[in-house]
Amino acid sequence: MPSIHKLASVDSGAEIGTDVEIGPFAVIEKGAVIGDRCKIAAHAFISSWSRLGSDITIHTGAVVGSDPQDLKFGGEESTFEIGDHTTIREFTTLNRGTHASGKTVIGKNCLVMAYAHIAHDCRVGDNAILVNSVNLAGHVEVGDWAIISASVPVHQFVRVGAHTYIGGLYRVPQDIPPFIRAAGEPLSYKGVNAIGLERRGFSAESVKWIQRAYRIFYRSKLNVTQALQRMNDELEKTPEVQSIIEFIEARGERGIMK
Repeated sequence: MPSIHKLASVDSGAEIGTDVEIGPFAVIEKGAVIGDRCKIAAHAFISSWSRLGSDITIHTGAVVGSDPQDLKFGGEESTFEIGDHTTIREFTTLNRGTHASGKTVIGKNCLVMAYAHIAHDCRVGDNAILVNSVNLAGHVEVGDWAIISASVPVHQFVRVGAHTYIGGLYRVPQDIPPFIRAAGEPLSYKGVNAIGLERRGFSAESVKWIQRAYRIFYRSKLNVTQALQRMNDELEKTPEVQSIIEFIEARGERGIMK
């Protein structure tokens, strides 16, 4: 049975799982889906369009599934989805999708810290961390295990690769390839995220091939097409190298970080 504080406002049309805890003055709208063992703190707001998995914690004042801040939004149906075991800290604002994709998604085992903003149609992978006051504009993609440090604004349509670490207070105007550290103004390549990869069980051999790939891409003074050709010709196609090549080949409208 859920534990719902008498001062909470929970619509009878919301779907509430087992052993859910809902604090005072929290608002759960009709149509919201709250999975088993979730904890919704005081003054949190969960819109009709929210779909929460299990074992999720929503802290005080968080706003989940609110309408997009997009002038093209016409009130269409869309969702905001959160994967199991994710934590949403205080006063975050999380907007649902638009007709472009129909949903905004945060994966499993993520941590979204206080005052962060995730705009419409974003996709955040599993095990990602968004530190305090990170701001994702619309249509941003964040890969698994990525870490974006405090007060970082990410431009719309930017892709942030898996296992990437972005330093605090820097703008992200272009795609950030996987497995690297990025910092500075303008944002630039600061080496492979070797410590993070080691902590996650990547072998020294895997890290070596990643480093060789980025030595070609960022240190050889070749253009993107030439660098890709050389990477394809000279590097062993480990899963990591292949994912780097595919990420760069799929370069979006924002371009790859220089």
